[in-house]
Amino acid sequence: MLTGKRFRIERATLSVEAQNGKRKAVLLPAGALIQVLSESQQSKDALIDVRWEGRTVSMFAVDVDVRGTEVLEQSVGA
Repeated sequence: MLTGKRFRIERATLSVEAQNGKRKAVLLPAGALIQVLSESQQSKDALIDVRWEGRTVSMFAVDVDVRGTEVLEQSVGA
């Protein structure tokens, strides 16, 4: 279960943000810190919601698994 966990994205990764009923692609840069807000129990191909820099974006769960490193401690200023 990923919900509530924090990850550092090691390689730039594509996500999708919905604003005013429209979706747009957002590139999360390498080093981005995310927190998983919700996840699908269906498969790793499913989209999950994450928080990044105060924004909610969706990305593939497999991208978090493959390109993310879990952050176990909350550092000062994060």
